[in-house]
Amino acid sequence: MTTRSAQALLAGLVDYAGLFPPASLTLPDALAEYARWQASPQAWLVGRFVVPASRLDELGQAVPGLPAAAAAQPWRLSALLGPDTRAELARVAAFGVAQAGRPLVDSVELKASSADEAEAALALLPVGLTSYVELPLAADLPALLAALRGRGARAKIRTGGLVPEAIPPAADVARFIAACAREGVPFKATAGLHHPVRGEHALTGAAGAPRAVLHGFLNLFAAAVFARTGASAAELESVLLETDPAAFALADEALGWRYLSAPAASVAEWRAGFATSFGSCSIAEPVADLRALGVIV
Repeated sequence: MTTRSAQALLAGLVDYAGLFPPASLTLPDALAEYARWQASPQAWLVGRFVVPASRLDELGQAVPGLPAAAAAQPWRLSALLGPDTRAELARVAAFGVAQAGRPLVDSVELKASSADEAEAALALLPVGLTSYVELPLAADLPALLAALRGRGARAKIRTGGLVPEAIPPAADVARFIAACAREGVPFKATAGLHHPVRGEHALTGAAGAPRAVLHGFLNLFAAAVFARTGASAAELESVLLETDPAAFALADEALGWRYLSAPAASVAEWRAGFATSFGSCSIAEPVADLRALGVIV
């Protein structure tokens, strides 16, 4: 049986990004895979479908072929915006008119390397559209996060990639989480989080693919919860560096890691309002690992 703290930590956690490497599925195949998980007993783990704004027209053409369940309960989409924010938002608006909210783009994701760049892009967004801005970890995080907070936007951190050099050090990730908690800015993560607990894995499914130590999504989201309890950046780094699954306790009453803990009710609140989700090109891998650990059934 899945415990209350596990449900609180994992609900809606995985934004499905099957269109992106290393999966790189075709749009029909990615939609079919998303539909399969949305109709499964593990649907409660699944969040939005991630799609480039440039492919919304293509997705719109596929809507008539979506399963009946998708029509009955519209899918939520997160659209990745390219450099021309104004043109990309026009695509999002046109898609919304054409589809009449079925499916619905209720989130957009973009990049910014400075507070000014973030301000300029966010000023173009319509009211009510949730936005995530991917930030470089080497940037002036306080200034960038202040700009996001002023616009009601959220942050995004890249936690991996197709080469070992794309994986940020745990200390940098801890600093990012601590800064978001301090500034009151929610965030999501993307890339490299296929497995629950930190460990060495292949970076792709290709034969002979390079291997590296990857961040675990249980590590990352537990660290985010503990950041809200007042844990220090050094403590968050220790959570991120944990490689022993047994160090995490997902009991009915609380989420725990060694000497840190948070009540299940608080975990649910902070997941929903602070550490919202992570993008993954696979749902099957996280689910299989969570089952193997006995976290879900």
